[in-house]
Amino acid sequence: MSIADLHAPPYYMVSFSSQRTEGDNGYGEMGYTMVELAKQQPGYLGFESARGADGFGILHSYWKDEESIRAWKAVVDHVEAQRRGRADWYARYEVRVALVQRAYGFDNEGI
Repeated sequence: MSIADLHAPPYYMVSFSSQRTEGDNGYGEMGYTMVELAKQQPGYLGFESARGADGFGILHSYWKDEESIRAWKAVVDHVEAQRRGRADWYARYEVRVALVQRAYGFDNEGI
């Protein structure tokens, strides 16, 4: 995983914080599939994620507008992943949608 590319605001961020259940149960494969599917969606700008050894994770996805987010939420394969998440993979999760109005960064890797 890496830091998502920085886009010129405004755009939207979907923050997905979760606590995993024990075992993989197909989670890794589904996660890869969902990232590849999201990349194909209109309005998709990028994502970044991290998960600790204790199972707590955060995934941020970035979108051009709210319409793109709603369309992604309704994609049939994503709906199935959401169902599996509630049934098999998450003890708890929270979703937050935010408008990014300002963004900036620093990159020291090229020096």
